Parts: sequence; C-alpha cells; structure tokens
Amino acid sequence: MRIGVIGAGAWGTALAQLAAADGEPVLLWAREPEVISAVNLAHENRLFLPGIPLSPSIEATTDPGRMDACDAILVAAPAQYVARVLARTPVGPRALVLCAKGIEASTGRLMTEVASTLHPRAPIAVLSGPTFAAEVANGKPTAVTLATTDDQTGRALIQRLARPHFRPYLSDDIIGAEIGGAVKNVIAIACGIVAGLGLGENARAALIARGFAEMTRFGVARGGRADTMAGLSGLGDLVLTCSSTQSRNFTLGKALGEGARADTLIGVGTSVAEGAFTAPVLAREAYRLGVDMPVVEAVRAMIEDGRSAREVVAALLARPLRGEG
Repeated sequence: MRIGVIGAGAWGTALAQLAAADGEPVLLWAREPEVISAVNLAHENRLFLPGIPLSPSIEATTDPGRMDACDAILVAAPAQYVARVLARTPVGPRALVLCAKGIEASTGRLMTEVASTLHPRAPIAVLSGPTFAAEVANGKPTAVTLATTDDQTGRALIQRLARPHFRPYLSDDIIGAEIGGAVKNVIAIACGIVAGLGLGENARAALIARGFAEMTRFGVARGGRADTMAGLSGLGDLVLTCSSTQSRNFTLGKALGEGARADTLIGVGTSVAEGAFTAPVLAREAYRLGVDMPVVEAVRAMIEDGRSAREVVAALLARPLRGEG
C-alpha cells in the first residue's frame, strides 16, 4: 500500500516519516517550495520539524495530482484548508484518512463530512489520539485511534502504519473520534489560560475534568459514543494537549492568560492553533444542539468578543452550583 500525505507541517511530516520507516516510498504534498527542496535534498523539514532526519524514501511535491499514484491518502493539512486541498486532489476510490483535528469554521462540518461530500466513493477513516509530531517522528511510543466504518480498509491501514513504537487501535466510531480531536483543542486553550493566569494545578485538573464532560456531551449529541470520548482520541488526547507547552493550543491560551489579545496571536507564525478556529463554530453548534459547554463558550468570548482572561474565568467561577455530570 503506497501512502500519500497531504500537508507537510509537523504532523504531516511525522506521518510521512512513520509510513516510510520500513523504506517504503511515501509521497508528501506541500505548499512551500523551501519545504520541498529541504525534504528532497537534505531529507529534513527545516521549517516545520527541524532537526529530525527524514527517510530518503519520502518524496515531496507541490502537485496534488500525483496522489493519483497512491493507494491511501493521509490528510494532515490544517482543518480550515482541507476542503480546498481535497477539491484539487484526485481521490476516486482511494482511502482518505483524516488526520486534521478541527471543525470547518464557515460551515460547521466535520472533516469526514467535508471529505465524503467532495469524494463520495472514497472509504473514510479518522486517525486521532495523543500525538506530538516530534515524538512520533523520533520513534517515541505512541497509541492512537484509527476509526472507520469500512473494516477491510481499517485493517489494511493498521497493518501498513503499525510500528513497534506506534500502535493504532481500530474503532468504527468515526464521529466520536473526530469530535474528541476537535474539542480537546479548545479545552487546551482554556488550560493554557489557567497556566498564564497562574491559577495552579488544581484549577487545571478541574478544567480538564469539566472539559471532558463537555466533550462527552457534545460528542454524544453529534452521534458519537461516550466510550470513544473516554479513549485515546478523546480523554487521551485531552490530557496530552492540556498539559504541555508542546501544544500550540495550550501555548496560545497561556499567552492569552498572560494578557495578550487573541487578534494579535491567531495566524502568527508557521503553526496553526486549530482551537482558535474551532471555538466559535463549536460554541454555535453546541447552542444549536442544546448542549451546555461553558468552557468552550468562555474561549469563544475571548477569541470573538475580545473579553479578557480574568473576565471569562470570573464568569465561569460565578456559575450557579450544580450536580456533577
């Protein structure tokens, strides 16, 4: 099974390195000419994943049409660009593995909904879980969820991607797997805010727990399963992303907690904090479904309304006392 990867950011590059670990050829699509030349000539992605030697069997290209030669395509472009890139990519009956974690801001669609609309013949899968790109690329032990309703495709992908250090677990709950990855980014921003304000570890632990409750309520309302939320693609990813400055979303939240304004941070730098785009659309979807998500709403208020970190934290602490659940 020849693998193609769309998106040569840190995560896409790490996935290409994973797929090429046994010397199999992997095609990596990128927008940036400097990434293309660095990967092909120096076998390193100096812009997004510096310092990690890449397999010489990875070939980078700017032509999405070359994905026609692949058997399965891993889509690791930022969530807000997935539709644009997939519209230019020949997919046909090839498996599409959605690796971006977010919700399309303009439509409220999940990545699986975007992909199945553009390429209805393609088997769809979701790869999600607690994954820092550099650790995957460096061969650190990692476990993920690979969710698909096509059992044959799922088993073939697991056989192709599994490594001694990389363990995929098969699931048929693609909605649940995708919801976990999208919501945890927003909760990670909130945890970064707590860190930036210096509110302590008790507060962060409480926020992770309450954020997990919000994730589960929303995931079930959208058609996912509660047990998926409690797995690698939900709770596992939530704990990782809410606990480390390696997380772009946590780092964004920390800067907000320290007094920076959202409009001066979003879109700055080479990496994308997906939670900043997900929070507003997630809050609107929660309202539409009648799902209570106060932490998500607090992050939305900072990003869209420009409210300060201290304001939104005070509002959360002033909420009426209630039963846990």
